[in-house]
Amino acid sequence: HTLLLTGNGDVLQPNDGVMGIGSGGQYAMAAARALTAHSSLDAGTIVRKSLEIAAGIDIYTNTNILVEEMPCQS
Repeated sequence: HTLLLTGNGDVLQPNDGVMGIGSGGQYAMAAARALTAHSSLDAGTIVRKSLEIAAGIDIYTNTNILVEEMPCQS
């Protein structure tokens, strides 16, 4: 599950499981939605490629990317 706790204390859950935050968040979110819908890449690769796309568009997003994954408990 993807959840976001806002500054107002609201808890948001996106309909498609994709969320972006920060200055390039909207660019990264758009790229992640496209990659999720039209590729078979794993989640970590989608995150990395989405951030690379955002870094190419937004001058405040850089390419120093560290993707950390939490183990999934089913």
